[in-house]
Amino acid sequence: MPRRYPPVSIFGVPTDVGAGTRGASMGPEALRVAGLGEALSARGVDVADAGDVVGPKNPWRGPEAGYRHLDEVVAWNRGVFETASAILRDGRMPVMLGGDHCLAIGSIAAVARHCREAGKPLRVLWLDAHTDFNTSTITPSGNVHGMPVACLCGIGPEALTGIGGHVPAIVPAQVRQLGIRSVDQDEKRLVKEHRLDIYDMRYIDEVGMKRAMEQALQDLAPGTHLHVSFDVDILDPTIAPGTGTPIPGGVNYREAQLIMEMIADTGLLGSLDIVEVNPALDARNATAELAVDLVESLFGKSTLMRD
Repeated sequence: MPRRYPPVSIFGVPTDVGAGTRGASMGPEALRVAGLGEALSARGVDVADAGDVVGPKNPWRGPEAGYRHLDEVVAWNRGVFETASAILRDGRMPVMLGGDHCLAIGSIAAVARHCREAGKPLRVLWLDAHTDFNTSTITPSGNVHGMPVACLCGIGPEALTGIGGHVPAIVPAQVRQLGIRSVDQDEKRLVKEHRLDIYDMRYIDEVGMKRAMEQALQDLAPGTHLHVSFDVDILDPTIAPGTGTPIPGGVNYREAQLIMEMIADTGLLGSLDIVEVNPALDARNATAELAVDLVESLFGKSTLMRD
């Protein structure tokens, strides 16, 4: 019997305010043009488009006290938090179309509050080339899209760590990071200190994607809310060129499909971010189209009918 999914509300967040390269602000529309809503509807999912979060323009300034555009980042994330919270209250699954990855602060803070109120365990799968665990004192750039995991774990400015009203929003033990292959030098020390569970590309090369995913998904309690934060730069840039921080040696097409299919097999997907699609750097919207293809697998598309 096909798995049934809760009704989905997609919403766009058209900003690149946390990034060091312009263009991710066009990501939500690129994903819509690539047919995300239609693809999920074709799978029998009840899909509504909640439109776009509204926020300030990108001022494109240098860092101040270790952060670029902190006020604007806070404003956008508050908007994301309110939008995702409203969708969850309505009993629907929020699917955020980014935008850069700083926006996961708001989306995951909303999911974390929802899980606390519902008494549900939360697991976050962070699919990314980067650990995003920088702080204002160690960041080489000040770009907040390199800091969301740290902020969610209570390390960062109060204006961001306090979104959702609970500090920290999550703890490192709730996070599994997959596809990592670019970590700043001081950031390496910080993720080790906080014992983040990281499946980097070397580990994936050594044990294979299937084993890495089995470990990332193990010990999921019944009723766990599984949040997937999907940064398209987890993918190798030869298949996904349209992103602002491409790193060679990423996940290939079949590995990416396996990730999504194994998540779907859990039956626990509760919310989703799709971020860092940058049409300005893409080739004929190929990255957005690939992201849609992978999200279809996340919602149960497979070659054969599987138990």
